[in-house]
Amino acid sequence: MPKGGVNAPVPVAADATPAVDPRLIVRQEGLHGYLDEFRRRIASGELGSLPVVLALIIIWAVFGSLDSSFLSAQNLSNLSQQIVGTGMIAIGVVFVLLLGEIDLSVASVSGLCAAIYAVLNVTNGVNAWVAMFVAIAGGAVVGFIQGFFFAKVGVPAFVVTLAGNLGWNGLMLQILGATGTVNLPGNDIVSRLYSTIYSQQVAAYGLAAAGVLLFLGASLVDARRRQAAGVPSRPLTDIVLRTAVLAIVAFLAAYTLNQYKGLPLALLIFLVFIVVLDFVLRRTTYGRQIFALGGNIEGARRAGINVSWIRISVFAIASAMAAVGGLFLAAQIQSASQTSGGGNLLMNAIAAAVIGGTSLFGGRGSTWSALLGALVIGSIQSGMNIMGLSNAIQFMITGAVLLAAAIIDSLSRRTQKAAGRA
Repeated sequence: MPKGGVNAPVPVAADATPAVDPRLIVRQEGLHGYLDEFRRRIASGELGSLPVVLALIIIWAVFGSLDSSFLSAQNLSNLSQQIVGTGMIAIGVVFVLLLGEIDLSVASVSGLCAAIYAVLNVTNGVNAWVAMFVAIAGGAVVGFIQGFFFAKVGVPAFVVTLAGNLGWNGLMLQILGATGTVNLPGNDIVSRLYSTIYSQQVAAYGLAAAGVLLFLGASLVDARRRQAAGVPSRPLTDIVLRTAVLAIVAFLAAYTLNQYKGLPLALLIFLVFIVVLDFVLRRTTYGRQIFALGGNIEGARRAGINVSWIRISVFAIASAMAAVGGLFLAAQIQSASQTSGGGNLLMNAIAAAVIGGTSLFGGRGSTWSALLGALVIGSIQSGMNIMGLSNAIQFMITGAVLLAAAIIDSLSRRTQKAAGRA
């Protein structure tokens, strides 16, 4: 036993070499180091968004070769609007999946909140802004109720939300009444949020420039903060390269949108939700607690995290996002009806989150998964509609893509465990 007792400091050799973060070595080796790091990450199962990006490229290449109209500015612009409703719901699903749970009620909640808005605004003449706020708040309350039964009572989330899927659908039918359909006037606030398109080219290019500058600024601030704290940070060349790639994608998208009508407001709102909620997940204590809870619930509890509060709040966020998505879907078809929230909406919303890269096992994912996954599903549906394929074929192909994403997620997790990184 060292002199001074068990708590005495252990002497360190004078010639001992301090530990060096492997990320510093990689970056010092330049391009070769990055290639080695990329191969190591792939071998250890850290695939990130690579599979979904490759899938999207393949889907666009296949449908583009079969019919040139698929890659036309008009079709891609329409696609960017059509994915917003499902994508908004998928953002909420991402939050739930990060906990390692599932919410089977989001589609019904979206229909319920669309019905609340339509009945308040159209049938009863309530101010559109007030009706929209009540609908979204109603969605949050629904999520709070479900989260309470899950977190406090101990009923499995699967059972709670499955019951909610039935119950909220029944409440929607009750609210809509005997007619079963409430048509939106087309000039209300929700319809304008969906249908407005900024035709000035500066709008799309300005959004692209703002996004690139925001990314560059955030990266530089983060690097400076890390340097001040004495921890590894991205070198300037790395930041410039990432910014250049983002700029190419952003300005190419802006150019495509401007070739048709311009920047859809719905797409802009969707991106704002993604960026803001991504910031919440990655840059706030609350977001880090969500990841911690999804990664190791017992460890999170012992670290002092209020597990019940996190669970309840996450389900409230998921249902609130379902309400937002439901409003955009109602605006898309100009009505709230008995079919709202039905069909394959639930499958598409969950599939978008999973296909986009959010793990079914919890603790890994991003709000950007909703965008990537929604693009994959929307592209498949758009391409098959152009080809004149039946809904049956669409369902089978979408189901196969979802299964493939789940398999990749499972194999990736298994590989990470074998590599000691999960």
